[in-house]
Amino acid sequence: MEENKYVDILTQRDIQPTAIRILVLQAMMQTNRTVSLLDLENILDTVDKSSIFRTLTLFLSNHLAHSIDDGTGSLKYAVCGETCSCDVEDLHTHFHCEKCNKTFCLKNIPTPVVTMPKGFTLNSINYVLKGLCPDCAKQ
Repeated sequence: MEENKYVDILTQRDIQPTAIRILVLQAMMQTNRTVSLLDLENILDTVDKSSIFRTLTLFLSNHLAHSIDDGTGSLKYAVCGETCSCDVEDLHTHFHCEKCNKTFCLKNIPTPVVTMPKGFTLNSINYVLKGLCPDCAKQ
């Protein structure tokens, strides 16, 4: 049963599986790209916005998802890999398509780590490439 897969993923991150959490995780994993809060509201049209937002916040705090600021003014979210702890070493590059407005995780391209001057502490890196995705480039 496919639902067991989502229950297992939630349990591995110490998140109590509930119907809403399973629905949000399933929606995020089935899109194969990052999703915004609005995307999830449209996909899960029977679930209220505040429940989706609370679930995303829980996923972020338990390192089940990461957020991406792709410059569009709306945060995007993606499910982390099994071994991700959202440390700087786990971060990867993102690609934002300027035509269809979709943002993709490029997990095989790590973000370049910059050596910080003395006294600075690096907590996160936001590395977004912009252009056309393969589908939009064909058109």
